[in-house]
Amino acid sequence: MRHKKKPTSRGIRVAEQIQKDLAEIIPRELRDPRVGFVTITDLELTPDYAYATVYFSVLSGSPEDTEEALNDSAGYLRNLIFKRLHIHTVPTLRFKHDTSVEKGAEMSQLIDRALNDKPGE
Repeated sequence: MRHKKKPTSRGIRVAEQIQKDLAEIIPRELRDPRVGFVTITDLELTPDYAYATVYFSVLSGSPEDTEEALNDSAGYLRNLIFKRLHIHTVPTLRFKHDTSVEKGAEMSQLIDRALNDKPGE
């Protein structure tokens, strides 16, 4: 059985900084019409800093189109992060749509509906 390595404090700080920088860079620098209003929800960084999986949610626009546009712009975004971070290895970015927000809203609606439809009242 393989054990997942616990992230180091430096790895956590680097991931948080990349997440913060992407949240600033995407609305300012990307001019792709496919990118809607994006919120970066999480970032998973490999222990060797080679890859970062960036999870995002979209308030406007299509999640599929936004994911495609972000992945198409990943090299450009990586270059901008490299200029800001000044670390030896800047990870290759992979973007994935985070559906947890939508699932949470659906669960909340189901709970509200179940509470409103109580039998015997």
